[in-house]
Amino acid sequence: MFAHRKDLSRRDFLKTSLLGLGSIWIAGQDAPINHLLEDQWEVGQFYGRVCDGKVNVYQRPSIDSPILGARYEDNIIPWLREVVGETGTLSRRWVEINDGYVYAPRIQPVRYQPNEPLSALPETALGIGMWAEVTVPYVPIAVSNPPARAPWLRENPFPRFYYSQIFWINDIAVDAEGRTFYRAVQKWGYGDDFWVRAEAFRPMTTEELSPIHPDAGNKRIRVSISYQTLSCLEDNREVYFCRVSTGQRFDAFGDEVDDYATPLGPNRTWRKLISHHMSGGVTGAGWDLPGIGYTILFSGGGQAIHSTFWHNDFGTPRSRGCINVAPDDAKWIFRWSEPYIPYDVGDLTVSMPGGTVVEVVP
Repeated sequence: MFAHRKDLSRRDFLKTSLLGLGSIWIAGQDAPINHLLEDQWEVGQFYGRVCDGKVNVYQRPSIDSPILGARYEDNIIPWLREVVGETGTLSRRWVEINDGYVYAPRIQPVRYQPNEPLSALPETALGIGMWAEVTVPYVPIAVSNPPARAPWLRENPFPRFYYSQIFWINDIAVDAEGRTFYRAVQKWGYGDDFWVRAEAFRPMTTEELSPIHPDAGNKRIRVSISYQTLSCLEDNREVYFCRVSTGQRFDAFGDEVDDYATPLGPNRTWRKLISHHMSGGVTGAGWDLPGIGYTILFSGGGQAIHSTFWHNDFGTPRSRGCINVAPDDAKWIFRWSEPYIPYDVGDLTVSMPGGTVVEVVP
């Protein structure tokens, strides 16, 4: 069975939203033209999104070279190529853009891949709806059930979803101009629901979440704190390898931060979620992040292996204790590790003795 979309007048649609999506959609159009605006994005093109407050543009891939300008948070810039540069920081990865070089760890790799909106949603064991992934650099959102509850919404006048985030879609609406919107919900979060342009979402399939090597024996995940790497092992044979970001060991003043350390030792997977809303910490030092894909919880303190869209600094410790992984890597690890999570389950707490072992070594 399928859910039929409903038609909304523009007035009714805006009344259900925190802000009119029409105004949000063109936010930033008056900004200096040193980055690409939404109407300049090309289908299938590879870009970089600035995921820090500000990044400098250097003449050469080195912090010692002349600064030519700057790009700011959520600016979309051409990603010509990644190069190895000269720098005194932990990473030597730089991105060449149209007028210089920017530091790669502060640039999220993204593509612009809009999708054909659906007119109806499938019926699953979770109810009418589907899992969907954001496949555009960013997309403005409007709360469909105001007032906003989550801290990240209350603190942001122009909230957005970002490339690679995952949400459950449970409704479709069409406004007076014929534009299609999906209602995105967080099945585990503060209870905020959102209207979002449908083109931004790629419907996910059961096949792409199917298990990898389901018959392999003695699966184990090994994470090295020293090398900032993750290996997937089958009977001690490495079948997958990637860079990660574990808990940051030092704060901005160079002092050790024990609270953010990733716990050492073997632990077993105890919960897996296709998408999760993570929040914690205290005001000024906390975090509140929705739509985190491919979450594998492995410790009693809530630490997890999960997809990461807010930095590109893999290979450097910088998390609050979790193991940050690039989206494609996180998806592979999620599908490979045990237990398998069916599409129409989405979230599973594992009974004793638990799932795949996650061994974190110094």
